[in-house]
Amino acid sequence: MLIAAAVCPCPPLLVPEVAAGAAPELEPLRAACAEAVGVVAAARPERLIVVGPADLAGRGTHPQGAAGSFRGFGVDLQVRLGGPVVPGSAADQERTLPPSLAVGAWLLEHAGWGGTAPVEGLGVGEPLAAERCKEVGRELAAGAERVALLVLADGSACRTLKAPGYLDERAAAFDAAVAEALGSADPTALAALDEELAQELRAAGRAPLHVLAGAGEGAALKGELRYDEAPYGVGYFVADWS
Repeated sequence: MLIAAAVCPCPPLLVPEVAAGAAPELEPLRAACAEAVGVVAAARPERLIVVGPADLAGRGTHPQGAAGSFRGFGVDLQVRLGGPVVPGSAADQERTLPPSLAVGAWLLEHAGWGGTAPVEGLGVGEPLAAERCKEVGRELAAGAERVALLVLADGSACRTLKAPGYLDERAAAFDAAVAEALGSADPTALAALDEELAQELRAAGRAPLHVLAGAGEGAALKGELRYDEAPYGVGYFVADWS
């Protein structure tokens, strides 16, 4: 059963070494993420699954200790699910985590994850249909009595003229609907997110959010929205359910 969840965005810019000179302006976002992860840790789950978008058609699982790297973003920094961040590692051959889950691993370390629960990763391909995503979420929630999720999900990438997807007038309303669903811990509202519109708005978190919708069915959790902004024209949300 799902007992807690945190939702955070997954841009590599969250990692200060990657952001470099832009790091200070994202500090409020990092702080909000740390608070949301702290809520999940306080719930004392017996299983934590980090769920994020991945470049595949279905889903890919990653065990505790799976490694990722930010070398592709010009930083020699390695992370491990449930393990420490390691600068200057030479274990390139072990880079198995997609970027979103690498960010998730970094967020856990940054937040001082102290949970004793095993940490697993699940990469979800954006083409995975909404109904299948929700089925995956239900399967995750049924996997143990006390399950928690760390969901990595970006909103639309079309909020401004300089956004990666340019300006789309529908983007603000789409992101507002996501923020409302997250803040009220409403799985039904999350489940109603339109797949086609999400794709047109380049919302990288649609599939993970639909996984959360399935996992949250019947959980009756309370939500708190901690961050809802669009720096760089991309919708970023931080929320926790508990």
